[in-house]
Amino acid sequence: MDFLENRRLLVRVANMYYEEGATQSDIAEAIGVSRSLVSKYLTKARELGIVEITIHDDYQQQHRTLERKLERLYGLREAFCIDTVGQEAAKKHLGEAASKYLLRVMKDDQIIGLSSGTTLSEIAKALNSPQIYPNATFIPMVGGMGDERVDIHANTLAARIGDTMQAKYELLHVPVMVDTKEAKEILMRQPSIKQKFEIAEKANIALVGIGGSPDYSTMVKTYLGKEYQNIKDDNSIVGDICYNFINKYGKPVNNLWNDRVLALDLEKLKKIPLVIGVASGLEKVDAIQAALIGDLIDVLITDEETGNALLQ
Repeated sequence: MDFLENRRLLVRVANMYYEEGATQSDIAEAIGVSRSLVSKYLTKARELGIVEITIHDDYQQQHRTLERKLERLYGLREAFCIDTVGQEAAKKHLGEAASKYLLRVMKDDQIIGLSSGTTLSEIAKALNSPQIYPNATFIPMVGGMGDERVDIHANTLAARIGDTMQAKYELLHVPVMVDTKEAKEILMRQPSIKQKFEIAEKANIALVGIGGSPDYSTMVKTYLGKEYQNIKDDNSIVGDICYNFINKYGKPVNNLWNDRVLALDLEKLKKIPLVIGVASGLEKVDAIQAALIGDLIDVLITDEETGNALLQ
């Protein structure tokens, strides 16, 4: 078969498949060849440029360049940026984006660790899947008990998401922090508590928010009381992840809060195969950047304004 005749056949097959909607089996019967040969013809048509496939996704393309720059700069597995909107609306949109991402990557037999906070609460609200995950397990990676904002505590989120996904979930019955470092050490040795953290350490996926400096943390002020000012005045703190305060290098800060907080250790968080960080806002840029520099997250879900600031 000469070149022109071969090309004519490729064009015919391509037209039948892409323009007329014929199946490969229909084409094989029409031209008298095997279905596998039709598949090879279609591949050859793409290689020769007879067929060019264009994916039209204007919304996604809008942020694609920014996402690729963030991935290259910080060595991320993936960056996902949404439109910048008002602060409260941003959390809702981030929650929707993160819920879709989680459904894309999670499998039924996996363990998913959760931090807490308002952004993760929006993820829990947005999750909606026709598929069920009866063998998946959701587990808190941080403590959280009390009367204030129970709706954003990790236990509440684990139970809510577990129910939505028809999955299993574990509860961690400890407060965010205790009075002394010694009290923390005693609690962490308790078999029931130790077991929960051991499950969290084995997580396949971690879903975490990223907090800004203590100035923006009502939680810290509530728990520390008079000692809050000492934390607030510590200029080495840029934010927190899983309730651990970090410096600009993403390392835990040596202070009384970190000594007493009941949360997964950051070195153990880094060992989880896929850590998804969800956060936005210019007041959190330093904290997000620290988490990125410290290799604390593998995937970042944020908004356009915050993404651009991270490139500065």
